[in-house]
Amino acid sequence: MRSSGRNNRDSGRADHRGAGGSTPRPKAGGKRDDKQRAGRPRPEERRYDVGGSGGPGGSSDRKDERGGSKGGGSKSGGPKSGGSRGAAARGGAKGGPRTGAASKGSGPGAKGGPQRGRGQAPSRPRELDAKIEERNRARHNKPQVKTPKTFGDEEGERLQKVLARAGMGSRRACEELIDQARVEVNGQVVMEQGVRVDPEKDEIKVDGLTVATQSYLFFALNKPAGVVSTMEDPDGRQCLGDYVTNRETRLFHVGRLDTETEGIILLTNHGELAHRLTHPRYGVKKTYLAAIQGPLPRDLGKQLKDGIQLEDGYARADHFRVVENTGKNYLVEVTLHEGRKHIVRRMLAEAGFPVERLVRTSFGPIPLGDQKSGWLRRMTNTEVGMLMREVEL
Repeated sequence: MRSSGRNNRDSGRADHRGAGGSTPRPKAGGKRDDKQRAGRPRPEERRYDVGGSGGPGGSSDRKDERGGSKGGGSKSGGPKSGGSRGAAARGGAKGGPRTGAASKGSGPGAKGGPQRGRGQAPSRPRELDAKIEERNRARHNKPQVKTPKTFGDEEGERLQKVLARAGMGSRRACEELIDQARVEVNGQVVMEQGVRVDPEKDEIKVDGLTVATQSYLFFALNKPAGVVSTMEDPDGRQCLGDYVTNRETRLFHVGRLDTETEGIILLTNHGELAHRLTHPRYGVKKTYLAAIQGPLPRDLGKQLKDGIQLEDGYARADHFRVVENTGKNYLVEVTLHEGRKHIVRRMLAEAGFPVERLVRTSFGPIPLGDQKSGWLRRMTNTEVGMLMREVEL
């Protein structure tokens, strides 16, 4: 029985608490906290509009917020107020364009004047723009300061580079030529690497032969019979210029050959070399092979060396020999240093042996060799050097 009375007493206390009005303390994370938070604005939804209809600070809106928080799920709270807060926050607080009542407030736009953005700078007069442009041009168009030679690039080019460009070999091979003391510059043997030279002024030799370091061209042509020894022919006949039509540099022939005479003829753009090769002072020898009919007297060679009287004076051969004899057909070799017109044909004809065919087989130290008729070849550096040594260049 005691236990039942105690139970009744405890149950009465519980009923009294439930109806008496003192609410129990809510636990953390309860439903009541959720209802209170639903009416409060979140930090990202707070209003920052200034000068609204509710006065400074938006006091009317704060009252609405309080009312909404008290009412729980009333119409004044919730998403409606949040939407207006977001629009206001995008307006005045962040510097964007104001809408609604905020845009009708203070500012020049309220009086009907033209609105100007914050970042737009006032336009400058044209005179000021012209002055600024002149100042910039004067700054960039300053005269270049000439630095002393000590601080500038060294004059000339490296010797091995000049030799390699002239076709003497690779740079490494040209360096070996210098190490072997085979290179001379202005008469002095170069023994060290890195020497700088001027290709236009300095005289460079390898093994005693002058190196053509400038942009000169040297060709040897085996002229066929019937080709005129001119670069252009007004009558339209085949000439030497037809063999070098694809050359941009103007070339000219060294000496001449008769139209019916075959053999080697030189083409170059080196004027001084061409002049010396044809000048009688230097006496550059030319060798010819002539086909004649015999029999030949034993003293024919002596007659040619002693001199044959021609219309324009005596003509003497430097060398004469019989190369081949087949019956009455003779092939003889004549060497002379003169370059008069038809001189070989006239000498043999005056001696009583007209020439049937004539071929020039060498011009100075440059032989014709096995070069085919009508073929053009570029001369080697060694051949050019030998030609220059022949005329003291």
